[in-house]
Amino acid sequence: MQPSGIKDNLDDIKRIIKAREHRNRLLADIRDYRPYADLVSEIRILLVGPVGSGKSSFFNSVKSIFHGHVTGQAVVGSDITSITERYRIYSVKDGKNGKSLPFMLCDTMGLDGAEGAGLCMDDIPHILKGCMPDRYQFNSRKPITPEHSTFITSPSLKDRIHCVAYVLDINSIDNLYSKMLAKVKQVHKEVLNCGIAYVALLTKVDDCSEVLQDNFLNMSRSMTSQSRVMNVHKMLGIPISNILMVGNYASDLELDPMKDILILSALRQMLRAADDFLEDLPLEETGAIERALQPCI
Repeated sequence: MQPSGIKDNLDDIKRIIKAREHRNRLLADIRDYRPYADLVSEIRILLVGPVGSGKSSFFNSVKSIFHGHVTGQAVVGSDITSITERYRIYSVKDGKNGKSLPFMLCDTMGLDGAEGAGLCMDDIPHILKGCMPDRYQFNSRKPITPEHSTFITSPSLKDRIHCVAYVLDINSIDNLYSKMLAKVKQVHKEVLNCGIAYVALLTKVDDCSEVLQDNFLNMSRSMTSQSRVMNVHKMLGIPISNILMVGNYASDLELDPMKDILILSALRQMLRAADDFLEDLPLEETGAIERALQPCI
């Protein structure tokens, strides 16, 4: 009979091997992904949430996984003031010199509960409809207008947002003060008006290995995390299956397969939600695109 210490070590090794195998399957799924009916070449996912919730860190984490090491292209701020001052549309390459993957992550200035601070609420419709250009300099007190030199006046489907991810710190959900919650709900109202797909991304999970079940296919939520998931469900009406949990790469030096699984699972769910949005578009919109894509005879 093996000593318990050796058995525990063997169990840990088996779990790590299984985790890496599942991580590689997720990577393959995302590499093979193509947007619904090829209506667009790249899915645009908007990351929006309070200052310091982990929006830029999520992009950095996704890029890190596909590059095979921890990276930090998007500058990460504190939980007091937003360091993101420009609208950024980030593509992700499959490796340093690889091809661009079929999705983009759109990073915004953080929401701030104070008046005249953080992302201007009047910018939200322009972002969702694809009117805002990459690297636009945000102004908390003044939204972009059609008179702006780089305003996209006639955005096509490829310019629009296809899925919104509400990025929330899992440790702060129970303490979202009323003005911040009101801003998140205001964003959600605009998203619903546009008919865009959405998910909630709960960041800063302390121990990713505890969140994952042994088969890595489902999340085993503790009583604490389950109550926070239910709070988000009640606050925003987001289906529980679309409330996702991740631990971003913020202070890590090396990749962790458990962390990778949560990040890649969340990304895959966002792509699936975006596909639902594309599939649900009116026929007159998708039909025109499909005709344009057909070769001339």
